[in-house]
Formats: sequence, C-alpha cells, structure tokens
Amino acid sequence: MAEHEHVRVAVVGSGFGGLGAAVRLRREGITDFVVLERAGGVGGTWRDNSYPGCACDVPSHLYSFSFAPNPEWPRTFSGQEHIRAYLERVTDVFGLRPHLRLGSEVKRMAWDGDQLRWVIETATGTLTADLVVSATGPLSDPKIPAIAGLDTFPGKVFHSARWDHDFDLRGKRVAMVGTGASAIQIVPAVQPQVGRLTLFQRTPPWVMPRVDRAISGAERGLHRALPLTARLRRGLLWGIRELQVQAFTKRPGELGFVERLAKQNMARAIKDPALRAKLTPDYRIGCKRILLSSEYYPALARPNVDVVASGLSEVRGSTVVAADGTEAEVDAIIFGTGFHVTDMPIAERVVGADGRTLAEAWKGGMEALRGASAAGFPNWMTIIGPNTGLGNSSMILMIESQLNYMADFVRQLEVLGGRVALDARPAAVSAWNHRVQERMKRTVWNTGGCNSWYLDAGGRNTTIWPGTTGEFRRATRRVDLGEYEVLRPCAEQAGDAAVREAVA
Repeated sequence: MAEHEHVRVAVVGSGFGGLGAAVRLRREGITDFVVLERAGGVGGTWRDNSYPGCACDVPSHLYSFSFAPNPEWPRTFSGQEHIRAYLERVTDVFGLRPHLRLGSEVKRMAWDGDQLRWVIETATGTLTADLVVSATGPLSDPKIPAIAGLDTFPGKVFHSARWDHDFDLRGKRVAMVGTGASAIQIVPAVQPQVGRLTLFQRTPPWVMPRVDRAISGAERGLHRALPLTARLRRGLLWGIRELQVQAFTKRPGELGFVERLAKQNMARAIKDPALRAKLTPDYRIGCKRILLSSEYYPALARPNVDVVASGLSEVRGSTVVAADGTEAEVDAIIFGTGFHVTDMPIAERVVGADGRTLAEAWKGGMEALRGASAAGFPNWMTIIGPNTGLGNSSMILMIESQLNYMADFVRQLEVLGGRVALDARPAAVSAWNHRVQERMKRTVWNTGGCNSWYLDAGGRNTTIWPGTTGEFRRATRRVDLGEYEVLRPCAEQAGDAAVREAVA
C-alpha cells in the first residue's frame, strides 16, 4: 500500500457533532486529527439550510454546547444565521481551523485489517486514520421523491436544504411540497411575496404556538456578568423537557390535553371548517415531531394560499397534479420532503472488516452499540447514530453524551497500548438494540398511528431514543470493554494478520 498522510483520528463532518468531537479531542490532549468537510465552511445543517424563516425549534440556551455557553443569544428561539455564527465562533475559540479540511468530501472509507487503520479516500486525496468519528448527521442529504414528469418541468425546482437564493419568488406561482418542520417556516416567510402558493400536504402536522421573543439587553448582561444564571436557565429548560418524556415513552394517553391545546391554536387562526378539517391530524400528537409556529396557520388562511390534502404525484409541463387529481399551474416547485435518515448515503461509502459496506450491514435496519459502534467496523464511531434522536428536546444533549463515550473509547485504546482496535461484539449490539426496541413498543412514536420519518422501510423505529437524556448520558458515560473484541496485529503469523483477543 502506498504511503499516505496518517492521523490518529479523522472526524467526518463539521456540524455540531463534528465540531463537538474536535473540541473534545483537543480537551483530551489529542491534536493529531483532521475534520473532513465536503462543503466550503463549517455549520452542517445550519450552513445548508438557509431558506427564508429558517430557525430552531429548541430554545437557544439549550441548543448550544454546555462547554461553550453563549450569553448573547438575541432571541429565545434562534434563527439559522445566529446558530451558524455560534458554530463559527466555536471553531475560532477552540482553535479548530488548522484541523479543517474543507472541500474534502469522503468518497470511501475502508478498514485495513492488516494495518489496523482506516484508509479514507476524499475529494482532495487519500489519508489513513486509527479512528474514524463519523458526524455527518442524519439531516444532511436531502430527499426528493420520485415524481413522474418532474424532469420535464420547465420552471424552477429545489429542495428546502438547497435553497436557490438567486430565484426571485415575487409574484410567482409556487408549489410547496411537504408539511414538515422546514415547510411550516417557509410557508409564512414566502406567502406575502408570492402570487399564489399551493401547499401539497400528505399528512397534516400537529402545530403548537412558538412563543418566541427577543432576549433583552438586561438578560444578556446578567448572563455575561453571572454565568451561573445562564446555566440555571439551561438547567430549567432541560428539566422541563425531561419531565415530559414519560408522556412520550410510557403514557401517550396523557398527550390528549396537548392535542386540545393544538386544536385551539388552529381554531384561533383557521375559521373555515373545511380548511380546519384538512389541517386536523388523525394520529396522536407526538407520533411525529410536534412543530412550533405562530405564523403557519395564519398564512394558510390568506387568500393566495391553497391547501391540497394530498401528496404530489405527477408533473405535466407546468401543471402539478396531486394524488387526488387536484391540479395547479406553477412556476416553481419547492420540496420540503426531508432527508435520507434511515438510509444515510455515507453508509454506502464505509467498508468494514468483512468487506461489506455499512449500508449492507444495516440492510435489515440500523443498529449500533449505544448508538455509536457497529459490529464489524472496528475503531469507527458515529455521532447521532441509530436510536439517538429526540422527539422533544435538544440533540446537543445527546451529542455531548456521545462525545463522552468517544473520549472514553480513546482512553481505552491508550490503556490497551500499541496498535489496537476495538470492534463491537455482535451479541452486545444485538442485546442493546433489543432493549431499545422493547422500550420503543409502548412509545407514542410506535403506537400513535402515524407513518413518520422515524421509521425505516421495514417499519422499525431506528432513529429515536425511548428514554430521557439523563438515561442516555449514564449509558454512555464509559466504554465497557466486555462489549468489544480487541484486535491486535499478530507478530507470530505471517504478515500482520489481525487476531481477535477476547476480553472477559
């Protein structure tokens, strides 16, 4: 094998997960690492999603690293530009720019069992690494459904995560496809400027008011002068959400009260009974992520908006056709149709110890030990892996828990010494996944009567964590070597064939 640059750790992605991993590595005293990023800047989903109205539905003081508090958040719910600026500051404050390899999309990662390292082919060259931390994130690759005739549409077509800022929407006839978290922000942002907006809705979401406000200068000054106050604010926001988890995971029936509040929220803005019927979900609230907006329903009630309670099925020239036969003439089609979450493209580029890709290993559904380690992929970890998603709180909490696990993984490699790799035992992965799926059976995400992006093609929930963030933090505090096999090169054998050394 040709000689390539070698690093101790290669981090893939520079969103919250990748930058968090980089900071944690430096805090562990590790500086021999790179952050491979396919784009030209950091930020992940908060770089890619720049559509009008883009904002977070988690309070600002909870949607930030505990080790990098920001007393200057301007609003209780931050906009995309504020979050991206925060990530840029994290990159600078923690000295991460020398580690960045921008424009270095990973084309292939393959495990070299003889050398006990990963060979990583990128757009800018090849390198090797002892450990790979994959932080590409589940909301990074947009999904556009296969629509008959879409390729012949003469107008403009783009996904919400690839917004075309050069296209002027003013006066245009626009089709918005989808009613997820992005769409309910886009609709009120563009409704005042477009000529006509046709919303194609397969399934109506549950929408609660978004109680957003400017954070006063006095509040920001207090947080600057007394950092403890910001920590208390964060702790309160966290605690409230921890208390809510029981309703989602064990007692979905308790969510009926929240449903009544959501219906009242709709009734205040939607006076037309026919439109209200279209917008009323037929599944339990919480089965899909509860969306927050105080502008979505008022926008739908405007005279230049049509709601089609059916998905887009066909395009005929400039005419878009819904599954129920409804037609509309449009100049542009905007897809707010989500991402490849349970079928992440990066999985097709990761080749494990037995020559299988991660996508092949996960053909029956994603699963990883403690959401991080997949069997047959030594010294490979993922941030925001299978069953680490949340339905009601901040993903930064889960990311930081996985960073704890990553840090201890690195420490265990140091303690074992020499050239060594850890490979999750299939039995340990299976046992962990079995426990997770058993707990999932009674949750609202599995019993609420909806078909959400939380479920994979087989109908299994491989994305959500069925517990509190505190539980997950305890579960990922330490690496249990009993759940791994230790791989070492064997000097007694010809070459450097790896043998597996069981750890009791």
